[in-house]
Amino acid sequence: MIDGTRTMNGLTIFERRQNILRLLAEQPGLKVGDMAEIFQVAEGTIRNDLNALESEEKLRRVRGGAVLASALVSEVEIANRIPATVTHAEIKQRIARWAADTIEDGDTILLDASSTVRFMVPHLQQFTRLTIVTNGLETARQVAQQTSHPLLLVGGMVNRSGNATTSLLGLEMLKNLHIRTAYVSCVGFDLQTGMTERLIDEAQLKEAMLASIPRIMALVGSNKIGGVSTIPFVAPERITHFFTDSDVPAEFIEQMRQAKINLTVCGENTVRSFTVEGDRPKFTIGFANQSETLPFAVDVRRSLERAAADLGNIDLVVTDNRLSGGEALRVADKLIQRNIDLAIEYQIDYKAGNLIMNKFQQAGIPVIAVDIPMVGATFFGVDNYRAGYMAGQALGEWVALLWNGRIDHLLVLEEPRAGSLPEARIQGQLDGLQEVLHQLPAMVHHIDCGNTSAISETGVTELLHRVPDSHHIAVISFNDEAAFGALQAARKANRESDIVIVGQGADRLVHEEIRNPQSRLIGSTAYMPERYGEKLMDLAFKILKGESVPPAVYMNHLFINADNIDLYYPTAD
Repeated sequence: MIDGTRTMNGLTIFERRQNILRLLAEQPGLKVGDMAEIFQVAEGTIRNDLNALESEEKLRRVRGGAVLASALVSEVEIANRIPATVTHAEIKQRIARWAADTIEDGDTILLDASSTVRFMVPHLQQFTRLTIVTNGLETARQVAQQTSHPLLLVGGMVNRSGNATTSLLGLEMLKNLHIRTAYVSCVGFDLQTGMTERLIDEAQLKEAMLASIPRIMALVGSNKIGGVSTIPFVAPERITHFFTDSDVPAEFIEQMRQAKINLTVCGENTVRSFTVEGDRPKFTIGFANQSETLPFAVDVRRSLERAAADLGNIDLVVTDNRLSGGEALRVADKLIQRNIDLAIEYQIDYKAGNLIMNKFQQAGIPVIAVDIPMVGATFFGVDNYRAGYMAGQALGEWVALLWNGRIDHLLVLEEPRAGSLPEARIQGQLDGLQEVLHQLPAMVHHIDCGNTSAISETGVTELLHRVPDSHHIAVISFNDEAAFGALQAARKANRESDIVIVGQGADRLVHEEIRNPQSRLIGSTAYMPERYGEKLMDLAFKILKGESVPPAVYMNHLFINADNIDLYYPTAD
């Protein structure tokens, strides 16, 4: 087949044409000569490509070049048609995901019209109090469709591709806005010139929009590093944090360190942050997170990244254990290969703990174990029994008041993989409940929650089918994932009034439920994952300096319910 024939630059005709579509989506206004130079073919070859793509109704020829047939073709739609290795969509998604984690709920943020920044939009759903400003028409459309956040579109002239405004006419509306953080990309970046754009009007608008914004986050693929385009719009010293991918040259990392620009390198399996050096010695700390799918674990990781950035002398390597003991062992090997000075290990499988610790001990690396103890590691996290006891007492008081102390069935949503110490949070809930009601019900059911809401929901659904006539069912939980799964099961079975639930963690997953006085998830013991980072870093520095530390360091706990949640997790006014 003709489309399978490889050209001199290694691409098939099909691949080159798909690349042309990608370039026109990212860099509207490219001329035939530009594309011929990029693909190292004759201009006549490019014209043939453009004519073929026009016949397929994928683009429209214009004088000197072409534009996409749809002015609002999204990067995701392009990525669905073009291999990820061609579009770099996977790399952009990776960069956008980690950049989105620097957003604080309550922020007003600016998103430029770039395709890389546009990949942040799906990650905005997790926030409840954002205001978003953008000059990107496609970005605005996706924000409106995927979120409920207030959205302001910077007005002005529309560029030739129809995906952004580019003139200075709409800047008047920004004068009274207090935008805290901007997320921007560019055509090229180097440490002498800064971030640059090809088109003068786009660069001028970006420069004007960013003039009064204190925090600028640059999302730049490694393929753009070292490139300089027509006009700069942000000087290097104004960049607060620079996000790129793992193909970045090692010498660039060193240059960014010398320039004192915070840098995050987003790899496929690991993310490494190089923060501006402070007065103390530089350390590399590895964080093996329990899972990037659990809100509590994500909040722990975010707090750790904030703490590392505030200290300014930490290279933080972030990895994902994916709720798997086997993966945690592989992650430990990766961290050891990174020559880390200390490991912060957050993993679920206590049986894997000895093997993980053996790896780190053989490498001479001290370890802090988060929430799940590991022999030989300093423990940090939950005072499990006390946390459970608080929730058990609250459950007992609710049952005594509203059900006259009656419980027909008690569901215990547990996680056997976590080992003996987290079992104490279950025992604490049982003891707290018994303290108030004086005895536990005869019918107690133990369900493996799997540490996810989905598995918990399945287990509780099966139990509800077995007890169709029971109307006083109490639930204690290993964590809020399990509690939320139980609530979902009761709702789908139209039996929410038959159930009452307490959680553990007070994760953002359950904040709105707790805030609702009609919800049967009546509260949860708060572990404050958003505060873990500062305390973990303080503990890590003491260990690295050889100071004596206790074998276990606990967070303070309180029980969060509808009466006090706004004191600790306020909503927008």
